[in-house]
Amino acid sequence: MNHTIDLQNACDGQKLPPLELFQQWVNAALTEVTEKEFELTIRLVNIDESQQLNKQYRQQDKPTNVLSFPFEVPTGIELNLLGDLVICAQVVEQETKAQNKASFNHWAHMVIHGCLHLLGYDHINDTDAIEMETLEVKILAKLSIANPYEM
Repeated sequence: MNHTIDLQNACDGQKLPPLELFQQWVNAALTEVTEKEFELTIRLVNIDESQQLNKQYRQQDKPTNVLSFPFEVPTGIELNLLGDLVICAQVVEQETKAQNKASFNHWAHMVIHGCLHLLGYDHINDTDAIEMETLEVKILAKLSIANPYEM
């Protein structure tokens, strides 16, 4: 299944993964959990935009790696729009260096993590966190990417 991605690049000077990798990661995440075909937007942003959105929507005045904004389809309307992921390229790259991870492997994890949030998964409590992390690890393994929680 090939989900539709609108990739928006609002940051510059970053070594970003190509659209083909984003497509591979989204497909891996969504097809593991659902048979529905979806559309989503992935917006790559700088620190300022990430911090502004994180403050506005999560009341946290700092940039973050990925924000997920699920689309709530109005009753009676049939749309396959899943929502938006906002990924801060600079935060992802900072984490890559700090955690000594391969750059595109960490990007894959962030995209998969965000997609699972769009599908309703969360990690607010321990039980939900274990379920979500287990699913992330399973999807990443299918992409030959090591468990990011064991590094």
